Amino acid sequence: MRVLLITGKGGVGKTTVAAATALRAAASGARTLVLSTDAAHSLADSFDRPVGGSPTEVAPQLWAQQLDATERFEEIWGDVQSYLVQVMGWAGVDAVEAEELAVLPGLDELLSLTDLLDHATSGAWDLIVVDCAPTAETIRLLSLPDVLGWYMSKVFPATRRVARLARPILSTLSGVPPVAGDEVFAAVERLIARLAGVRDLLSDTGTTSLRLVVNPERMVVAEARRTATYLALFGYRVDAVIANRLLPEAVRDPWFKAWREAHAEHLAAIEEGFAPLPVLRADLASDEVVGQDRLQALADELYGDTDPLAVLHEGASLSVQRSDGHSVLTLPLPFCDHDDLEVGRRDADLLVRVGPYRRAVSLPDSLQRRAVAGAVLRDGSLHVAFSEAER
Repeated sequence: MRVLLITGKGGVGKTTVAAATALRAAASGARTLVLSTDAAHSLADSFDRPVGGSPTEVAPQLWAQQLDATERFEEIWGDVQSYLVQVMGWAGVDAVEAEELAVLPGLDELLSLTDLLDHATSGAWDLIVVDCAPTAETIRLLSLPDVLGWYMSKVFPATRRVARLARPILSTLSGVPPVAGDEVFAAVERLIARLAGVRDLLSDTGTTSLRLVVNPERMVVAEARRTATYLALFGYRVDAVIANRLLPEAVRDPWFKAWREAHAEHLAAIEEGFAPLPVLRADLASDEVVGQDRLQALADELYGDTDPLAVLHEGASLSVQRSDGHSVLTLPLPFCDHDDLEVGRRDADLLVRVGPYRRAVSLPDSLQRRAVAGAVLRDGSLHVAFSEAER
């Protein structure tokens, strides 16, 4: 079973590429599901067919779903929301406002990932294609399982112990907020367990790949490079770049001369900058790519004889090797700049921040007792050396 996440800057054609990729895989006989996590769901528009909150068959062997987290929200977060409403009610917040405030920003998107986990483990599909939100939202969404999971594993157990000790005392006092009950902590534990499953699925590079959709525009390419760095930080593998809406060779009007030269320059930058990733190409269509016939034509142009289910590039991932008497941990960070990078150490975690994103990399047992001897950013990877002596 394969999972493909299609992402890119807003407006580059992510939904169209996701729909075309899914249709091509289904045509080859793969049981395929295409999901949308973008709040501005557009899958129905691409297929020119109604698509709802449960899998809807849109072509032979192909189902589509625009994820609705309402059901998952009640299942996973309902008890926590009820508790937060109680606390805010104690603080004097209006009941309706409290109910709205108890829904954390981005929580609905996060819970939509649990649907992806259910589909991936159901055995019903050979391929799941995810039409992701624009890159900024996608990075935030994909980093949440790692960041929130780490936070919960460190802070949550201590918080629960304190609550158990304090509950009998505070329950006899008036004028204090209610203490979370076991059902609240059980709900949080369910969320942690689900996040761990999502994290395992998305970081399994043999199962999950990301494909970046770009247009031949300077700002789009720059954002795609930053996205590749942030995805690598959290251990996600990009296996291809899709250059969409290239000016067709058939367009020879002199008015388009400057446009053609700019496209050629940006395409060369894409191929050089993202090497050795394969770059799949699709020309600018003469009209909207809507409906199965147009989507199939786009898929044929993109993939040719290539199997869309294949892992198109097996790049390096986090590794530990021996070098010059040290154990060296290597974390790929393509396009990362020294000025954007901060590295630290806290107990058994290596703390890495790139721009606004931070990840706690759990060190292997063999490195946890060793001191950091040095770190260097070289050839698109962070290399951290650990001494043989224990700390």
